[in-house]
Amino acid sequence: MTRFVCTNIAQVVTCTSSDLSSVRTSAVVAVEDGVIAAIGDRSELDATFAAAERIDCRGGVLTPGFVDSHTHALFGRYRAGEYALRSQGVPYMEIAKRGGGINASVGDVRARSQEELETLARPRLHAMLALGTTTAEVKSGYGLETAAELKMLRAITTLVREGPIDIEPTFLGAHEFPPEFREDREGYVNVIVSEMIPAVAEQGVARFCDVFMEPGVFTAAQSRRILEAGLDYGLVPRLHADELEGSGGAELAAEIGAASADHLGAISEAGIAALAASDTVAGLLPATLFFLGRKNYAPARGLLDAGATIALATDFNPGSAPSPSMPLVLTIACSQMGLSPLEAIRAATAGGARVLRLKDGRGTLRPGAPADLILWDVEHFDEIPYHFGMPRIARVWKRGRAVV
Repeated sequence: MTRFVCTNIAQVVTCTSSDLSSVRTSAVVAVEDGVIAAIGDRSELDATFAAAERIDCRGGVLTPGFVDSHTHALFGRYRAGEYALRSQGVPYMEIAKRGGGINASVGDVRARSQEELETLARPRLHAMLALGTTTAEVKSGYGLETAAELKMLRAITTLVREGPIDIEPTFLGAHEFPPEFREDREGYVNVIVSEMIPAVAEQGVARFCDVFMEPGVFTAAQSRRILEAGLDYGLVPRLHADELEGSGGAELAAEIGAASADHLGAISEAGIAALAASDTVAGLLPATLFFLGRKNYAPARGLLDAGATIALATDFNPGSAPSPSMPLVLTIACSQMGLSPLEAIRAATAGGARVLRLKDGRGTLRPGAPADLILWDVEHFDEIPYHFGMPRIARVWKRGRAVV
């Protein structure tokens, strides 16, 4: 039986509520066999855990591990050349027309073996863990044909088994139209619905089905058809929505009962109202808009004030967000989107767990939850997003095991 007690903690941020009631001072945290056994005053727990190892947190702050609910971490090479073009003013959609963008990664992934993709992904996952992410969603979407999409999802399944980071897999065959279907878009939708989704469901390699709904990519009608087909096979819907232009994606996500509507840089007032009236989480990905040089971020403050639930995620991918850093996402969310540090931390933990429909307590610190913990070398939780570019992470535990 593994038992230890974290002591000398300045603040325990439980993320169980959106206000300061989720911040405890002078508390200790007891861990037993990979789960949080108790949180309380030292005097209350000393007798019960007298024989447990004591870990001196040196006056730091303890938070849940991050739940990064939107990533494309399985890919081949990075696309740094596109960054150079964008820095010279070439728009993202123009780069895509020149053969860059998602389809550049598609050709790369199709040419690689499953084992190669796994090998490339492992150090990225370790980097995520070092930055405090203990659970992550990883999408397919750089295959855009049945065999390549299944190859990606089988690679993700291998990484799920390896750990230590928990991974939730998403099927994203509707990420873009591959070159061979550029002039037959309905034909590609037919392939997704009649061939890809049944194969994904049969192999049991994904929990979610996602679509990139955006002008120039998948229409509302196509997105609805794909997500409803996924539902028929037990895949939970998600949606890339209203990223660069408003297209009613948030409204569709709420209507169809999607787990999340993600991006939302161009969401409408009707979209905000729809999410607020639904159980669909607003997934906000500020690092993408930052990296693309966009000036208008998703209206995080408006979403919260309207009553919507928000999550923060990295969108880690080789083209528009090549960073796995959740601490950087917190900084952008606070400095550019009007979130308080506590709101940002909760959105990056409990909010992400809500997107992924995790029921075991991940994203929070409470008795019975997995002991996924970050120890921060700071005296107050406000400092967590303050130290951007140099996250003050002293230690990370995954299910009670020190991994950083």
